[in-house]
Amino acid sequence: MGTFSKVHRFHGAGENPNVNNVAVYGQPVRSLYTSTKVFTIHHHIDITDDSQNIVYQANTKVFTIHDKTDVTDASGRQVAHIERKLLSFHERHYIDMADGVSFELSNEIFHIIKDITNIEGLSWQLRGNILGLNFELFDQYGNIVAVIGQKMLSIHDKYCIDIYQADKEQIVVAIVVALQHMIRDREAASSSSSSSSN
Repeated sequence: MGTFSKVHRFHGAGENPNVNNVAVYGQPVRSLYTSTKVFTIHHHIDITDDSQNIVYQANTKVFTIHDKTDVTDASGRQVAHIERKLLSFHERHYIDMADGVSFELSNEIFHIIKDITNIEGLSWQLRGNILGLNFELFDQYGNIVAVIGQKMLSIHDKYCIDIYQADKEQIVVAIVVALQHMIRDREAASSSSSSSSN
């Protein structure tokens, strides 16, 4: 069963990719899925494949101002380290890959993620927004790297990641983990500001 919505691009494990994605970009080389474990001392994300095998995991140290997160593969090898920095009115997440590649995601605080987010250090672009629950990731040449869809109304914060460039898989996973943290932080800031204004 495929996903036919033109609006939401999420599909579950074992389901066909969104028909509109396939029409525009073709079949992805691989699809991965994230699920966040809630109510744990550590912020933990499992990234699984179509057979629901764990491929990567992300663990965040709680009670740290820099939101330090380590992404590892299924055998426990380090893939990436992510840290949040708050600079003036911008929120930055610095990502250091295990192979030495470094880059950062930056957004203005308290704004819904812009239509285009530049990924400094890679010259990539993340296009999309929280309201649409969809993101498209393009490389420095304008070629599609991945399409990311968020499941509506899920307490486990589920995402699907359709990957179009197999050699960029680990970078894509690190970006999606950082993106989830940015969205979570923004939602927390939004709810705290709305509750304080009441």
